Amino acid sequence: MREFIDYLKNGKGKADNTVIAYERDLKAFEKYLKERGKSLGNCSESDAVSYVLELNNQSKSKATINRKVSSLRNFYDYKIETGKMQVNPFGKIKSVKGDRRQVEYLSIEEAEKLMTLPADDKKGIRDRALLEFMYGTGARVTEVVRLKFSDLNLKMNFVTLKDADEESRIVPLGRYASEALTEYAENAYEDFSGRAYEDDDYVFVNFRGEPLTRQGIWKILKDYGSMIGAADRMTPQILRDSFAVHILQNGGDLKTLQELMGFEDMSVGIAYLAVTDIHVRDVFKKTHPRA
Repeated sequence: MREFIDYLKNGKGKADNTVIAYERDLKAFEKYLKERGKSLGNCSESDAVSYVLELNNQSKSKATINRKVSSLRNFYDYKIETGKMQVNPFGKIKSVKGDRRQVEYLSIEEAEKLMTLPADDKKGIRDRALLEFMYGTGARVTEVVRLKFSDLNLKMNFVTLKDADEESRIVPLGRYASEALTEYAENAYEDFSGRAYEDDDYVFVNFRGEPLTRQGIWKILKDYGSMIGAADRMTPQILRDSFAVHILQNGGDLKTLQELMGFEDMSVGIAYLAVTDIHVRDVFKKTHPRA
């Protein structure tokens, strides 16, 4: 793998971000193979097919799957060119065709109304912290479930988010989210867990002191969504999408949004851009020297 990465950097002159994406894709596949007693060097076509099926089962976007397959196909092409393999296990796997994902989001007024709904009791304090955190950071539900107090820095107002692949990114915490989390940690968490929190504790827990599950978060969101007439569309994804769209509507750029949200494919950003008042033509006119 290292030889291929060096080839991309020095032989092909690939950009740093491109090389990082290749390396991430290769390491993810290597990890998948190791769990099955295989390696990158003895991968078969059936291993390649089962990996793509696994990505589908994980609900990875079609754009993400296509990028991963392309990275791995290029890697094995290189191994064939250097005489280390004879058959490319990804050679017969075609790119997945797919439509651009439809982005559904709350209006700014709906989002602001949502944040006012939790009561002032212990459950309400927790729920307000949850809502403010999800809308204020654009975190994936997996990242919310995995969040620990050690990931929060409420003095400096930032959080380290970790996804299912242990990839992490640092995201700023806005004032509302930071204040809601502080109130929850200091005045309500102990009512849920029976003790004061420790760094290694999960942040969002139920009344048995157990970490909230994905299903538990969905139910909480549905309950509050019904109060603003949006129960049928209230999901963790709509809060993430609202975070993205509202940033773009207020003048944010796609590159910053990509860093905040941790998506790898810019096609995701284009989907957000398509539903905002920021027009591609305007961006073109501002940035291209011959526009």
